[in-house]
Amino acid sequence: MPSTKKLLQAAAGSAGGTLGYVEDVFSTYLYTGTGAAHTITNGIDLSGEGGLTWIKTRNTGTSAWHSLSDTERGAGNILRSDLTNAQNFDTAEFTSFNSDGFTVGNDAQTNGSGRTYASWSFRKAEKFFDIQTWTGNGSDQDISHNLGSTPGFVIIKATSTTGNWSCWHSALNASSRNYILLNSTSRDGGNTVRDVNSSTFEVYGNYPDEGSNGVSYVGYVFASDAGGFGDDGSESIIKCGSVTTDGSGDATVALGFEPQWVMLKRTDGAGTWAILDTMRGYDHSSSKRLMPNVADAEENYTGTNILGVPTATGFTTSGPVLDANSDYIYIAIRRPMKTPEAGTEVFSPNATTTFPATMTTGFPVDLTMTRTRTAVNYFFTGDRLRGNTQYFSTATTNAEAAFGAGNEWLLDSNTTITQQNSTGGVINYNFKRATGFMDVVAYTGNGTAGTAQAHNLGVVPEMMIGKNRSNSSNWMVYHTGATYTAGAGLKLNTTAAGVSNTYDFGNASGGAQRPDASSVYLGGNVNSTNDNYILYLFATLAGVSKVGSYTGTGSDLNVDCGFSAGARWIMIKRSDSTGDWYVWDSVRGITAGNDPYLLLNSTAAEVTNTDYVDPLSSGFTVTSSAPAALNASGGTYIFLAIA
Repeated sequence: MPSTKKLLQAAAGSAGGTLGYVEDVFSTYLYTGTGAAHTITNGIDLSGEGGLTWIKTRNTGTSAWHSLSDTERGAGNILRSDLTNAQNFDTAEFTSFNSDGFTVGNDAQTNGSGRTYASWSFRKAEKFFDIQTWTGNGSDQDISHNLGSTPGFVIIKATSTTGNWSCWHSALNASSRNYILLNSTSRDGGNTVRDVNSSTFEVYGNYPDEGSNGVSYVGYVFASDAGGFGDDGSESIIKCGSVTTDGSGDATVALGFEPQWVMLKRTDGAGTWAILDTMRGYDHSSSKRLMPNVADAEENYTGTNILGVPTATGFTTSGPVLDANSDYIYIAIRRPMKTPEAGTEVFSPNATTTFPATMTTGFPVDLTMTRTRTAVNYFFTGDRLRGNTQYFSTATTNAEAAFGAGNEWLLDSNTTITQQNSTGGVINYNFKRATGFMDVVAYTGNGTAGTAQAHNLGVVPEMMIGKNRSNSSNWMVYHTGATYTAGAGLKLNTTAAGVSNTYDFGNASGGAQRPDASSVYLGGNVNSTNDNYILYLFATLAGVSKVGSYTGTGSDLNVDCGFSAGARWIMIKRSDSTGDWYVWDSVRGITAGNDPYLLLNSTAAEVTNTDYVDPLSSGFTVTSSAPAALNASGGTYIFLAIA
């Protein structure tokens, strides 16, 4: 039976409302070449709806041109954004468009053995993206499109002959210069005004790159801030705009959403193009740039040279990578936004004894926690926003550290993650950010109590875990079920009870402020001036997760989470007295009679042969055998469970 949400979406769609979600129309997918035919499953319907796939080698610039193939020209017809060449046909490079991705052949441009690749797939959809082809007639022409809104960015390329990649961008239209070349570092050019509207865009017959008589062309048409997506059809997933850097080369861009993909270009002077995405590394520690105008390998910017950083509402740019007091255009695509309907869509527990440890998840990972099971060790924690070499330990107060050479979190595949630092059998927990379930926020403190920090959870957070990245500090925890005055009070790295009148998440001392559906409020230990922080937010989502509390009885106690097939992951902490942070998972076993557990606040090895929690179809049971840290009569306990 279809879910209520899906029925509402279908009704809205038939009435001209929601068009779906960004994950339905766009994907960044990373892969390693095999040297043989290789099918990429990224969830994008390219065969039925049509679209564009753009592929670039990451780890070499030798014979590593950009490869663009689209459904209007046909699979195997290849254009290169870094060259002026006409299209060539090569099925060894690109084989087919599929209902859930695409297939590449054995050519080194798209699938050389051992090479690493980035692919960007854009599905045709109203208010997002369209593809049009035409034949020039030597005169100005109006080319029809199907965006249903005014484009923000148009890329045009001759396919039957050589020619530049001519780009129109809405931020250039108001000036005397109104086009720019994708294959060049040159500044913007031209001296005419182009007619672009909700049904057509104009091409010029006297521009050989757009309208020469008898020449075939393709146009890639991108919308901007047009709405139409999300649960109620009110959300935009793509925005085109401009920004001017300050005297240091810095700027803040307000999009109204957090981006997963950004393309930038300076327009008032020469400068290379840059493509950033969160799958490769567009975070608070590094920016990995690929350049549409050259065949160069991926460039990595770190430290003070970071190119850009996503925020909850946009992104920042940074000097000295960007030029000071300069104008840039951008096109940005929103991060995934779909509300999950099952816990398997957003959480995966995995165990392995194989190294490096490769974990099949079924989704791109945003937060991962890994530790050895049978030896004394830490829970190492990494996340996409901090970068693939950065880690914490939940059992210590240590500041963020970086893995040594050759060790990293590989959070870049839609199907697996690899962590190469462990030396024994491991348990691994993987979380995906999703509306209503979990969000991750990175920010810099300002020392002002009550500072609002935006988030994209979409609902009021019920549990928050914050950690200072810059300096040694406790892991501060906020939970709505704790028996203390609103604030933090709990610490993930200790057994301590919740402390009243602490306002690490709140307002000024003496006045706590609860989070809301758009912001959390910072103070105390999560807002020191100029220190960097990470914050993990969780909420109850029907059938997926439960943030809750219970009062112990000393007898078997059923905890109803509203699940239909029990919990796959359980975390429990006593909040009114001392007690460890216990975790169980379905991989190691949540069974009647033996429930191996680990402690987030301890390096102790896994404990087996206990009977502290039992399975329950609606949630879990805390047994009469459980210690006072889990089930003392009258004790107060908080928990997070995932179905």
